[in-house]
Amino acid sequence: MNISKLLKGRDCDCGKRHTCNIDNVVIEEGAINKIYDLAAAYKSIILIADKNTYAVCAKKAAELLKEKLQDKLVFEDDLLIPDETAVEKLNNIICDTTDLILGVGSGVIQDLCKYVSFKRGLPYYIAATAPSMDGYASAGAAMIMGNMKVTYNAHVPQAIIADVNILKNAPMEMIQSGYGDIIGKLSCLNDWRLAAAVNNEYFCQYVYDLTMQMTNSIKNDGELLQKRDVNAIKRLTEALIGVGIAMAYVGNSRPASGSEHHLSHFFEITGIMNNEPYFMHGTDVAFSTVYTCRMREEILKLDVPKQAQEFECEQWESKIRSIYGTAAQGVIELQNKAGVYNEDKISVYKEKWNEIRKILKDAPTADEITAYLQSVGLDIYDFEKMYGAKKLENAKWYAKDLKDRYSVLWLYYCLFYGM
Repeated sequence: MNISKLLKGRDCDCGKRHTCNIDNVVIEEGAINKIYDLAAAYKSIILIADKNTYAVCAKKAAELLKEKLQDKLVFEDDLLIPDETAVEKLNNIICDTTDLILGVGSGVIQDLCKYVSFKRGLPYYIAATAPSMDGYASAGAAMIMGNMKVTYNAHVPQAIIADVNILKNAPMEMIQSGYGDIIGKLSCLNDWRLAAAVNNEYFCQYVYDLTMQMTNSIKNDGELLQKRDVNAIKRLTEALIGVGIAMAYVGNSRPASGSEHHLSHFFEITGIMNNEPYFMHGTDVAFSTVYTCRMREEILKLDVPKQAQEFECEQWESKIRSIYGTAAQGVIELQNKAGVYNEDKISVYKEKWNEIRKILKDAPTADEITAYLQSVGLDIYDFEKMYGAKKLENAKWYAKDLKDRYSVLWLYYCLFYGM
């Protein structure tokens, strides 16, 4: 994959000029050794890491930066959460002379640096330490604010440094997570087509095809990734960064996030609130993809669409409050503003039923997704054992409410809830 070519952008048949304002992406063995030259234009850099990423990469990066390093912040948390507390700590080490933030890590470090640098009007670089998620090149910062999972529009990094020698030695669960995040595109891309058909949502065939191409380039590499094969690790990293560029092209996460991500967010949010365990983001995405594909298969068994049960607002609010606790009011306000529950979707489903069925048939089966996950060492039984029947059932009906994005979860709810 030619990442450098993607960075140049393109005038697209969809009518948009796709751009991605990243100056440099370096994915190679020994990439971290280029950090000083890549940061040549900056004189006062702060470095952000956690205790794990500092040991594997940030300490070396700090030494390579020499006189350019102004200060560093190493989070000591066993579980770092991108929330108000972490934001405050990062803000406290930025001063008037700071001209670049360098994050060394993966998902949470990336989101913190992205969010704070955008708010402070500063550029940032990210030195990746694991091929664990697709947000390296995206403009969205996934934060947890007020106990809500919120993706803020921010900006892309000026440079991504991905040293394959470091990435291949990442914990296997992080490699599995990155692979799982990519496998999830087989669900979210189907959701994008569904949203275009049902809601006339913007759709770009080029970005769709690009994301599918990147997914196909890695989906059969599960066994190689378990062996930490250098070429497979590089392909996975290219796919993860490429998907981030695709998100930058359309200005949001639609090409990379749908029903499977909403389920993942459900498990993370409820896990944090209730002090319960949850999987890494990409792993939850992968397992959730099995479930969204099962939903599509159930829908395809229907001859005609029929609304299962009329929406009961008081009943829904009561359930939301029991599930989401302190975050419930934010969820309720989000859905009241979105107004989806007040829309007559069943008439749209009846009108476009043949088109909807055709789209759903193009998604992989749950068994196919399960086989991909098994190839990288992920067992769906572990997912079901971790969360249990009650939480999985609640996720199926109420994960959709965490976002204002249409997906197969809304279709499934309309057709099956209360049956």
